[in-house]
Amino acid sequence: MNRRDALKQLAVLAVALPSTSVVWAKDPFLVLNPAQKTDNPAKIEVIEFFHYGCPHCRDFDPLVEGWVKKLPADVSFRQVPAIWNNAQLGGLARLFYAAEVAGELHAVHSKVFAAVQDEKRPLHTEEGVREWIEGKVADSKKFMDAYKSFGVNAMLQRADQLARAMKIQGVPTMVVNGKYVTSASLSGSHENTLKTVDQLVARARQERGAA
Repeated sequence: MNRRDALKQLAVLAVALPSTSVVWAKDPFLVLNPAQKTDNPAKIEVIEFFHYGCPHCRDFDPLVEGWVKKLPADVSFRQVPAIWNNAQLGGLARLFYAAEVAGELHAVHSKVFAAVQDEKRPLHTEEGVREWIEGKVADSKKFMDAYKSFGVNAMLQRADQLARAMKIQGVPTMVVNGKYVTSASLSGSHENTLKTVDQLVARARQERGAA
């Protein structure tokens, strides 16, 4: 789902993006210029930008889950929810990070996709989350404490900064080592996206070795 569709679907207000430029490549990926710093320079970082209201992200998620299980030791992976200055997307991102902090992400991640897209649950609101999460995690109070925590607030700010810096216009989008960007719209399919990511990881590994 591209950003325009997401904005229409969720009634988002457009935001001005920073001056980071994007260089179009001949291959099925883009090159960010300048490249963005990664959280752990010792690893090749792969980020997936997504949001729970996106049906393409939901379709992509099982493929990513299987792909992650085969990652080599020098590669780190994480998901970052897209927010785009939208309150509903921000609420869903807060739910994602609360689940991560509470150690319940694996238990609820796929269920959130279903609840948002099939059941039309208002999981972008605290009340909606509080009602829905009961019985789905071991400790709902711990979960809601995480939901309202300073740490989750900081994660939301960082997620928004990353999406802006990396010029994320649609989801799901994968970014390799803060430099290479690919998606199904560039590669042709979700499966090709993961193949492209593997190729970009190999390229990043070569670049690290030559540095």
